[in-house]
Amino acid sequence: MAQLTHQRCRNHALRAAVARCPQCRLYFCRECVSDHEGRVLCAACLRRHLPGTERRRTSVLSFVVRSAQLLFGVFLAWLFFYGMARVLVSIPSSFHEGEIWSEFQEPEE
Repeated sequence: MAQLTHQRCRNHALRAAVARCPQCRLYFCRECVSDHEGRVLCAACLRRHLPGTERRRTSVLSFVVRSAQLLFGVFLAWLFFYGMARVLVSIPSSFHEGEIWSEFQEPEE
């Protein structure tokens, strides 16, 4: 096992490690560890250890709402490009062929 003095922080690679979390067994710098009930724990293990801080699971309603937002965004993008295509199609072909510009030029003598 490597000594603590030769280890680097898991979150900050340029910093030297000052403690090892007893639960996940990873090394951390002073900024990344906390003292809790006489034990030095990393933030992730401390979050798991404290009551009421369990990770919430994504509900079905949240999934449905996110899916509806995605579909609405795709629909808006489609509507925008469809509208732009309609505008481009409505431009007369004389504009595309350059004939319309000849009307604005002075007649050659």
